[in-house]
Amino acid sequence: MRLAYAAALALASTIAVAQAPMSRPGSPNPAAVTGGTYKADPDHTLVVWTVDHLGFTPYTGIFGGVTGTLTLDPKNPNAAKVDVSTPVSKVTTASAGLTDHLLRAGKDGGKPDFFGANPADARFVSTRVTANGDKASITGNLTLNGVTRPVTLDATFYGAGKMPPEMGGQENVGFRATARIKRSDFGVSMGIPLVSDDVALEIAAAFQK
Repeated sequence: MRLAYAAALALASTIAVAQAPMSRPGSPNPAAVTGGTYKADPDHTLVVWTVDHLGFTPYTGIFGGVTGTLTLDPKNPNAAKVDVSTPVSKVTTASAGLTDHLLRAGKDGGKPDFFGANPADARFVSTRVTANGDKASITGNLTLNGVTRPVTLDATFYGAGKMPPEMGGQENVGFRATARIKRSDFGVSMGIPLVSDDVALEIAAAFQK
């Protein structure tokens, strides 16, 4: 009887530990940010682009696999620097046909309709950061499809903190950002105006150190 009671007690204790409430390691308090150079987390950073499709609906695609660095100094937020690259070759859409077309080589060696078969990575390098509380205006140069243009990101701090030891223990910081570009500025004019020239960008940016 005592053995059965001890076993039941041990089982109950195990269940209680397993069911103990968990807390998220990330905090929305900017005070949780520590200085230094972070690396982009390619598995949790996404660039979502949206265009107008024939005036009927917005159409959205995604770029992932982002790499690069973010340097932060909490005492001097305006000194932040961003240098990230996005593999255009990993573009994803809901339509296999469209994804194929975006990465299709031009006919008979001519110019492709969109990015072509082996597109270079897109790269954004900041030139100026103006911080205001948990928000920042990040101006920089975007190189896409072999063309470099100035672009401004409107960024908002999302969260920071340290991952649990069992998940690596790295310090993390995350942001959301938005921007608008004209694809024709980067030599991607196919389908305009049936598919809009204006492209809205929404970015979920995750960095670790």
